[in-house]
Amino acid sequence: MADMEVDFRQYELRCELRGHDDDVRGICVCDSAGITTSSRDRTVRFWTPDPSAKHNYTSSKILLGHTSFVGPLTWISPNDEFPEGGIVSGGMDTLVLVWNLSTGEVVQTLRGHQLQVTGVVLDNEDIISSSVDCTLKRWRKGQAVESWEAHKSPVQAVIKLPSGELVSGMSFGSSDTTIKLWRGKTCSHTFVGHTDTVRSLAVMHGLGFLSASHDGSIRLWELTGEVLMEMVGHTSIVYSVDSHSSGLIISGSEDRSAKIWKVLIHYNVSDGICVQSIEHPGCVWDAKFLENGDIVTACSDGVVRLWTSNQDRVADKTELESYMSQLSQYKISRKRVGGLKLEELPGLDALQTPGTTDGQTKVVREGDSGVAYSWNLREHTWDKIGEVVDGPDDAVKSPILDGVQYDFVFDVDIGDGEPIRKLPYNRSDNPYDTADKWLLKENLPLSYRQQIVEFILQNAGQKSNPFDPSFRDPYTGASSYVPGGTSNISGGPAKPNFKHIPKKGMLAFDGAQFDGIVKKITEFNSALLSDEDKKHICLSELEVLRLGAIIKVLKDTSHYHTSKFADVDIALLLKLLHSWPPTMIFPVIDILRMTVLHPDGAKVLQKHFKDDNDMLMETFRRVTGDNPLAPNLLTSIRLVTNLFKNSLYHSWLLKHRNEILDAFSNVNTSPNKNLQLAYSTMILNYAVLLIEKKDEEGQSHVLSAALEIAEQESLDVDSKFRALVAIGSLMLDGLVKRIALDFEVDKIAKEAKTSKDAKISEVGADIEMLVKQP
Repeated sequence: MADMEVDFRQYELRCELRGHDDDVRGICVCDSAGITTSSRDRTVRFWTPDPSAKHNYTSSKILLGHTSFVGPLTWISPNDEFPEGGIVSGGMDTLVLVWNLSTGEVVQTLRGHQLQVTGVVLDNEDIISSSVDCTLKRWRKGQAVESWEAHKSPVQAVIKLPSGELVSGMSFGSSDTTIKLWRGKTCSHTFVGHTDTVRSLAVMHGLGFLSASHDGSIRLWELTGEVLMEMVGHTSIVYSVDSHSSGLIISGSEDRSAKIWKVLIHYNVSDGICVQSIEHPGCVWDAKFLENGDIVTACSDGVVRLWTSNQDRVADKTELESYMSQLSQYKISRKRVGGLKLEELPGLDALQTPGTTDGQTKVVREGDSGVAYSWNLREHTWDKIGEVVDGPDDAVKSPILDGVQYDFVFDVDIGDGEPIRKLPYNRSDNPYDTADKWLLKENLPLSYRQQIVEFILQNAGQKSNPFDPSFRDPYTGASSYVPGGTSNISGGPAKPNFKHIPKKGMLAFDGAQFDGIVKKITEFNSALLSDEDKKHICLSELEVLRLGAIIKVLKDTSHYHTSKFADVDIALLLKLLHSWPPTMIFPVIDILRMTVLHPDGAKVLQKHFKDDNDMLMETFRRVTGDNPLAPNLLTSIRLVTNLFKNSLYHSWLLKHRNEILDAFSNVNTSPNKNLQLAYSTMILNYAVLLIEKKDEEGQSHVLSAALEIAEQESLDVDSKFRALVAIGSLMLDGLVKRIALDFEVDKIAKEAKTSKDAKISEVGADIEMLVKQP
């Protein structure tokens, strides 16, 4: 593409709208009537042009009604019912509220979503809402008239196209990483391309629609599914996107910027370039264009800001300088040096205090930088070393207290409402000496001494301290100090931030190649037909049709909330499991694996779980007997894993835990990567369930299985990761931590930490932290 000059005028601050007490989450431009904003402070505010300040807006109404933070908004143009217009809002409280701006009152409360409402849009007089509960709902005159499961994962956004169709976007998760185009309740096209949550959608008039994603990109799509262009430039999650008739695009991001993009079409090729990046003192949750091309942004600092490229509307010099000062202060507050915020470092006056040892380092704040000094014992001066630049591991390797770097800075909780105290320590220090000096400094009883020493040794990873015969207690003259009394001191580091534990929720294998399954069953059925001895167990024509109907229901995931299974459907599947040869049943098990993820299918199947005739356990015994076949083992373990997704089966899983784990335990040594992953996922789900039930015996059993997996040398990365997460989650619960320690889990953690795979290394570090906790 040839180089082109871009006709663009830079945007500058127009005004700030202050009033919200917390993050501003959403913006709705209400034609020329004003602007509506939503906030984490549970309010919706309506702002109208301020007649006394032509560039500004004033808060004219505060709408109170949501009980949790408010997100999406849409505008109802003035009509007979809403003479001054209306607002539709969705919240974390699962409600959709309809407001009459004439009175500022709620006129409709729409209840029906099970989780947070993420999107609201008008479709003529109907309201369409999206939710984290995976559904889209259509509301008419205050009542839900349609509801359908739009995605397998939370739906994060919904818009209406000029053509009348709806577009929805979802959260990353499961096997659904898509955008869907809807004609009514029918999905007419699925757009695939983003690799993470699709957070925002917007119409791009004349071209298609835009999507913003957690993967950091913005895409422009044709309705055919073609990606016209991809805009990459944000360094974090992109939360919002909007377009203007001029061809400009605005996006807001976690990276604290709103970026303006211009679409260029040259030689019939579309391209989008970032023409300006507007810094903010916080995350930019939303950004919208006004009709005149000005921009409105919603920031996590609670402020709504307007930006303009028209010099007649730019804020005055004082306001511009004030905003630059806000930005500067925000940057200083976030800048970290040696693991601490810049603002927490001491000033230059700290250099008036002499050092204690030659080469001791001290970091002080000079302007916007942290500068290191070294104590020169001979000259009795602090020598400047240079500016300190924070590295990725500085916070871990070199904590700082009062400008001095230490190997450790512990948080000690004295209790009784006392503030947390900071205790610095270097590995080369004598812990008794450190404890004594610290107790004197903090004006605490010396009777705490032995406990402080033990606390230091444990948290510094020094299990025993070599006795130094030359050491003398400064207060008694003895080589050790025996406290005269006891104390109830409780010390410990601040609660660790684990990256991967505890695991919450259950994993599932929810992708299926239904065409392949049907083809395999048809192939097996033909083989039975050609064998005179086995012809009697093959499928009849009616049963073939019924099997096709079962597959059709399972394929249609958008109707899982309404579709049903008959008892004869499940009976047919169980009949095949019972009568067909073991070599032919794995595709049938695969159908059951998907059936248990269907709400009604899971319920109907449960009726066949009887103590005297448990067809499922009978099947598992069959497939794990002599000379088990890999396809049978794989589909069976995946079926067990999927049972955890429905609480109906939790008691059954607990009841048969011993038999299930023992039956599949040999899979642990299989070289088959798919089997390894299935088995480790089942183990992880069992860990989550047993932690919830506080079942110590069960946790011990699962811990043993997880440890066996983790110790395998030729193990798939994902399988090892899930086993380690299970171990860490079980240890965090505390009931079986001692058992893990007895099995030398510290060695497993240490080995994991050295892994080249980031997530293995991280969960290894999580477990190591647990090992070191008292």
